[in-house]
Amino acid sequence: MKQTEAQLRASKKYHEKLENIQLRVPKGEKEKITEHARAQGESTNAFIYRAVKETIARDEQK
Repeated sequence: MKQTEAQLRASKKYHEKLENIQLRVPKGEKEKITEHARAQGESTNAFIYRAVKETIARDEQK
């Protein structure tokens, strides 16, 4: 099914609010991260973002 013009505009507007970070990990680690995220009920992206935010908060408390 083809996206409507409204859907394309909404998608573009949403993506304009985001930035990309590329993360490289040793072979085999990606699957471990993905499995852990899934076990927590999160996407891999949500898990990594949460881990980063929690680490920043902990580091700021020092």
